[in-house]
Amino acid sequence: MPGAEAWSAPGGPGGALVVHGFTGTPATVRPVAEALAGAGLAVESPRLPGHGTRIDDMVPTRFDDWSAAVEAAYLDLAARCSAVAVMGLSMGATLACRLAARHPEVAGVVAVNPLVLPAEPELLELIGLMLDAGETVSEGVGADLADPDAQELSYDGSPLAPARSLYEALATLQDELALITCPVLILTSTHDHVVHPENSDHLAARVRGPVERVPLDRSYHVATLDHDKEEVAERTVEFVLKATSARPTKAVES
Repeated sequence: MPGAEAWSAPGGPGGALVVHGFTGTPATVRPVAEALAGAGLAVESPRLPGHGTRIDDMVPTRFDDWSAAVEAAYLDLAARCSAVAVMGLSMGATLACRLAARHPEVAGVVAVNPLVLPAEPELLELIGLMLDAGETVSEGVGADLADPDAQELSYDGSPLAPARSLYEALATLQDELALITCPVLILTSTHDHVVHPENSDHLAARVRGPVERVPLDRSYHVATLDHDKEEVAERTVEFVLKATSARPTKAVES
């Protein structure tokens, strides 16, 4: 898909890893990545496996595939930076949290409308029934944007087996959240029709590092492209610059 490519920028000594969400692309978080690069940071924004091409390419992928891609991008970035922070939108924040839990040297986490609460058993049961019936892709939720002029480059549908792997990963993530000791910035849309704001409350309550909260009153789920996109970018840059300058680190492979 034109525009869905991975994106990177040289810089340093601080670095930032920027992660898109489920069925999305690096274009969804590009304004934040570009703002971080403009501040002099080295930036990597990978395209997760199965994303940004054809939805059929995503059907065989799973959460562990996306997590491995994020880890590889992080290790590459950390090898050339003194400290690295990670930012994620929605499932990108899920992946950012797992990374920070497994790499305590991560300098900070920026979570925009994070998905961290365990899935309801009824949802997992429904997905199982649909898969048993031979379905592979369900109807997508669409781009949740308050700005009528904004558009998100993403798939229209939601691949079921990959979605189930994400929801199953949320269960194992619960114990890992308490392993996050770095500073955490949580930006939450008060009117999110995809991920309930209670997810942000849950994340703030579970992590052990200092937490900063920012409400986004004018945006829906895809806040990185919505009415509050400038504030999202500005707050992220401010936080990442502070985190990476205060915590020189060396990456440790898990």
